[in-house]
Amino acid sequence: MMNKIIGAAVLLLCFCSCVKDNDAIYYPVGNVDIEKGGPALEVGSNSILVAESYNEEDYVLAAKGHVLHVSQEDDTVTFYDTEEDEYVNVWKDYFDMDRDYSAIKNKLLEKDDKLKDAIESMWGVRILNQDFFETLISFIISQNKQIPHIKKIVADVSAKFGTYMGTYGGVDMYTFPTLEQLVNASEEDFKELKTGFRAPYIMDAIRRNMAGQFDKNELKSMDYDSCIKELMAIKGVGEKVANCVSLFGLGKKEAFPVDVWIKRIMETMYFDGVDTPKDKIAAFAKEQFGELGGFAQQYLFYYGKSIKMGVK
Repeated sequence: MMNKIIGAAVLLLCFCSCVKDNDAIYYPVGNVDIEKGGPALEVGSNSILVAESYNEEDYVLAAKGHVLHVSQEDDTVTFYDTEEDEYVNVWKDYFDMDRDYSAIKNKLLEKDDKLKDAIESMWGVRILNQDFFETLISFIISQNKQIPHIKKIVADVSAKFGTYMGTYGGVDMYTFPTLEQLVNASEEDFKELKTGFRAPYIMDAIRRNMAGQFDKNELKSMDYDSCIKELMAIKGVGEKVANCVSLFGLGKKEAFPVDVWIKRIMETMYFDGVDTPKDKIAAFAKEQFGELGGFAQQYLFYYGKSIKMGVK
């Protein structure tokens, strides 16, 4: 194993220096925990798994037409077989490395000190900036499915329509298919991949994207409420899926997806354990956390899930 350059722990996320050799780029960082990196690296009921565990400390993931082997030791994240321009053009944005998460945590704690335990426990959680189309299709697939099923279907869709990128740790890695790679896909194709009642929803999303009805940049430029309304025009896309796509695929950091886990957590922490409608929880979160809603949601989600908050 190559020697790793260990950077001092810092509260302000920065890449003040990097070291590159023939096989890897080493970045000393703070505020990063790739095991709790957000929905692409952590399994949850409102999450999509796109990373495979390579060993106890390493992960391999396919995203944005690339495959990344990444690991972390203390405050050093190692990107293997990665050129610096690939890191700058792909992974830096994907891992949201330019964002000051310390400032976000401080602002959230100023708004609500009830978040203290969640933030301290899940300090390394980040919101990954994922591909819009992949996020849309993956979250449509995720509806009413268990995590192992979601993982298998997304992997099977990638293997059938995506691009083979190599074998890592005995696992064949494929990119998620682009819209162009799905031009000849049919509803029957997706039914054969066990998507069930979601097959026509997936096809509706594909057709609408092919027709240019959902331009990513246009959606990004919309205000949050307009974006949610636009996404919900797709068959099978409800408020939770629309919020997940907005948060993880369109950069709408005020989005606060409410799934079963978040409902339990919010009821326990803010509603005295009383059963509360999801729309009321969403309205409360919008008022309580404002433009930082998505960050609060992720800290609450991973913390609450880790201690099984609200589970009877």
